[in-house]
Amino acid sequence: MTSARRPRVDWQELTELTRGQPFVVERVRLTGGVAIEGRFEPPQLAQLGVEDQVFVAAFVRAHGSIKEMERIFGVSYPTVKSRLKRIAARLEFVDTDPRPSGSDVVERLRRGEISAEEALAELERPR
Repeated sequence: MTSARRPRVDWQELTELTRGQPFVVERVRLTGGVAIEGRFEPPQLAQLGVEDQVFVAAFVRAHGSIKEMERIFGVSYPTVKSRLKRIAARLEFVDTDPRPSGSDVVERLRRGEISAEEALAELERPR
């Protein structure tokens, strides 16, 4: 007996179906058959339009070379930069230089690793 299988829908097809509208995933089925239900945000890159997903993938494959992107897409340097800037504006970034917590600063001060002036400067630094 054969079971009816649904056609596979990838992220690009899903993006086209949603026409850029925000969406959540409510059910995930693992290939082993286990289903997980809940409310899951799709990855940020999956929330981009299909064309932007292709552009980002090409940029990664080009090892971040804007010159290579110019060649691949037949566009100018400013066009590549503009598109990257537009895509970057839609993505949230992880803070790679987070402000230390107050207790971390005080502990470093106690150990003599920083001066009182340095501790104050770190505590007053805007987030």
